[in-house]
Amino acid sequence: MLILRSAALFVVAALFEIGGAWLVWQGLREHRGWLWIGSGVLALGAYGFVATFQPDAHFGRILAAYGGIFVAGSIAWGMAADGYHPDRWDITGALICLAGMAVIMYAPRGE
Repeated sequence: MLILRSAALFVVAALFEIGGAWLVWQGLREHRGWLWIGSGVLALGAYGFVATFQPDAHFGRILAAYGGIFVAGSIAWGMAADGYHPDRWDITGALICLAGMAVIMYAPRGE
């Protein structure tokens, strides 16, 4: 159950983090305005807040694991929101990142 809770938190945080970055990108690069940028900044703040609910209390471990989620989630977001077409190396890299996240977060530890 602990792993399911942690995975759900990763999904929610990824939506805030990637969505927030995308909103800022759209506001600046696509000239959609300050409302988009401000919404993105708020979403990025929400990502940081959600990250604190992870059951593991080691900041470095959590942030490193979110890095793997960010890579894979960004590719998925780009496919859904911007019509991005990843090649096999993008997919391979994303899978490696997800495997790294799983090892960082869920490998047995002797603590």
